[in-house]
Parts: sequence; C-alpha cells; structure tokens
Amino acid sequence: MTLPSSNKTRQAEPNSLGTRTRRELLQHSGLGLGSVALSSLLADDGNAMSKKGHHRPRAKNVIFLHFVGAPSQLDLFEPKPELVKNSGKDCPAELLEGQRFAFLRGTPKLLGSQFKFQQANEGGLMMSELMPHLQQVGEELCLFKTIQTEQFNHAPAQLFLQTGFPRFGRPSMGSWISYGLGSENSNLPAYVVMITGQVAGAGNSLWGSGFLPTAHQGIEFRSKGDPVLFLSNPQGIARDNRRNMMDTIELLNRKRLDSVGDPEISTRISQYEMAFRMQSSVPELMDLSDETDATHQLYGTEPGKASFANNCLLARRLVERGVRFVQLFDQGWDHHGSVFKSLRNKCQQVDRPIAALLTDLKQRGLLDDTLVVWASEFGRTPMLQGDRPAGAGRDHHKDAFCAWFAGGGSRKGTVIGKTDDLGYFPVEDPLSVHDLQATLLHLLGLDHTELTYKYQGRDFRLTDVHGTVIEKALA
Repeated sequence: MTLPSSNKTRQAEPNSLGTRTRRELLQHSGLGLGSVALSSLLADDGNAMSKKGHHRPRAKNVIFLHFVGAPSQLDLFEPKPELVKNSGKDCPAELLEGQRFAFLRGTPKLLGSQFKFQQANEGGLMMSELMPHLQQVGEELCLFKTIQTEQFNHAPAQLFLQTGFPRFGRPSMGSWISYGLGSENSNLPAYVVMITGQVAGAGNSLWGSGFLPTAHQGIEFRSKGDPVLFLSNPQGIARDNRRNMMDTIELLNRKRLDSVGDPEISTRISQYEMAFRMQSSVPELMDLSDETDATHQLYGTEPGKASFANNCLLARRLVERGVRFVQLFDQGWDHHGSVFKSLRNKCQQVDRPIAALLTDLKQRGLLDDTLVVWASEFGRTPMLQGDRPAGAGRDHHKDAFCAWFAGGGSRKGTVIGKTDDLGYFPVEDPLSVHDLQATLLHLLGLDHTELTYKYQGRDFRLTDVHGTVIEKALA
C-alpha cells in the first residue's frame, strides 16, 4: 500500500551492516518495500499473513473464472433480435469506420445468434439455452454488458485483464491481492492457479508477481503427478532428512540475509517453509474421494480425472481452507469458425460445474464472502468471419463484452449496461476493465488508488491511473 512519509526508503550506513541484525536492517532501510510488505517480512519472515484492508470488506476470497479465447457474449448473454433479423446483410459502414479487427477485412456480413434465450433473473438477465444449469442460479448473478478493453489481440488483452497493463512485467491481480491482504492459511499459498487445456497466450505472466516480492506470485496446482512441481521428496529422502536439509538451507539463507538485506531472500526462506508444509496439506486438499456422492453428482466430477468440473470443486475446497485468490483458466473459447457448434460443446463442459460451484458455496454459507468472477479478455463481433454461414465464426471485439460477479457483496439479480441493437457499442454505462478491477478490489476491502507499490521511482497500482468503482454492482 502507499508508503507513509515516515517510511520512505533510507540507506543504512555502509560500515554498520556487519553489526546490524536482519530485523534492524529491514527496519532502518525499508528496502524499497511498501509498509505492508515490510511489516509482513518482519512479523513472519516473509510469510503472507492475513492483513487488514482499507475499509470493511464484503468478500474475503475470490474465485476468478477466466475463459481463455473469449466466448461470444452475443450467443450467451446478449440476445439481439435486430441482429437476428438482419443476419446475412452487410454490416453498416459506420460501424467499420476507424475500427481495427484481428481478421475481418472488407465489408463483413452480420451474424445473428442461432440460440434461444430466456430470462434468468428479475433484473432482466437473459441467458442462452446453452447454459441451462447457470440459468437456474441466474438470480445470483450481477451481469456487466458493456465492458471495454484497449486491446484486440489475445495475449495483450489477457495481460490487460489480469495485470491492468498490456505488456509483460506487471503484477497480476491475484498477486496484488496477496500483497494487500495476505493469506488466511499458513499451510497453503494465498494465490492458487489451475488450468484446463493449454496455457493462455500470455503464459504464466498472467499469474506472475511482476515487481512485487515473488512470495505473491500464483502457484499452479496440477491435476496429474505432483499437484505442485517438485513437492514430493526425491526418491530415498525421508521427511526427517528433508527437514534437516531445509533447516541447514534456512541457516545459510538467514546468514546471507543478514549480510545483504535482500528481501527476496526472506521470500526464499518462507517459500521453502511453505513447500514443506504443503507436502501434507496439498495431497489432502487434492483428494476428492472424501466428497459425498451427491457433491460429485452436483459438479459432474470424476475423482482422478482432470477436468474443469474437478477444478471448480477444488476451488471451493481452497476457499474453504482460507486461500485468498483462486484462478481457473479454461482454454478453448477462440471461435473464429464453427462458433455455434464449438460454443455448444464448450458450454456442455462448464455450465454444470459453474452452477454447482455457486450452489455449493451458497449451501455452505460461503457465497456471502466469496466473490465469483466470470470474464474473458474481450468479446466477439456481431459480424460473420468466414465465407459460409455453415462454418460461421466471430472475430475479436473489444468495444462491448460481458462479465459477471456472484456473491461476495455484489448485487445479485442485476444487469448493468446496455448495448446498441447489434451489440456493438455501449449506449448506457460503458465500463472499462480498470473499473471491473477497481470494483473487485473494493469488495475485498481495498481502495484501488491506495493499493500501490513503489518501483523504479514511482508508485504503481493494478488500475494504473484509471478505474472507478461500479457502485451499481454493490449490494
């Protein structure tokens, strides 16, 4: 968070380094850290303990569902009768003027949805037939229809959504939240990532810590082999031997820390300790066999098989154990061709597990303080990509797309924003990605303008110099 004037970086006297303790060195130098990160290092050798935010939080945890590739909002949440009526006609010239597209050229044809829609909550949320299970819990959703981004290619737009900046090097949203709030469980990371399909185009920078201490980066949990890479002891190494090895490594690291005062050494010490504790906590967490048959039927899970459904159930188990930020990436939503067939197939994989996650959280009393977020890097055009409607696809669209919140103090049964008759531009309540980020932080008790970190001479934040809390989204 913002450095107080009394806590600005100061240089320790060069000839006193040898006699100062590590604690004294950290206290006197600041080492370029914000006050929250510094106090965390002093209190617990770099472990990210639970911290207070700027105001009373409405949510304690976040489950963020990022659908990689950008599902078509026009076929899921945005019925447009006028677009259906004019499907096959040339796109109006005024919609193309000054616009850039990834693949569309010339004058494309309009493409209406082939799916039926029905109302899913009292706030006017309409939802496609592709999501029948989600329709049943539609009253829990707060849908944003008019999100806008600055990027129209996948990797930069993914970075913009997750880090607030379209190029590599900035901390991810989960890292900012770990830095600001810490963790409620000393045996598990504050920030966990799980992936179905291939890794997104922007790679692991989507959960990287950037210039924040690396203790705040996301930890990827895998479905096969070691849940976390290198978590198991090497063959022939007993747990007691591993403990002795770690004690010796920690002694050496602490000597080095006393010598040079590098905060990354504190991070290294804490991460070694976390890894040792995770050897017991993670296998128990990942073992779904202790869930009831009813729970497995609800999610459609198969223990031992990697799937989005399993990751949704694991997400519930993680927030139940105090993990602050859980991020599920699901790949396969980049439908430049055969959008109607491909979208149906993907929705069959995710519809039931998402609805089950919301239902399960609510039944356990966790939805009130767990914010579930569904979003992607951008949306899809109302124009046809391709020459034949039979294999119709949709290109990238950055000017109006959908996201939703559920639980965690968000206003349920709500629709925010309105687009034109073709679903092309906002006509009410245009919202930026930074607005979405600011609102998410607000629900966690964090002021997005105050959650800052000094790097290379200036304060940085997730929302850069932009962002306004979306008051209509607050319960």
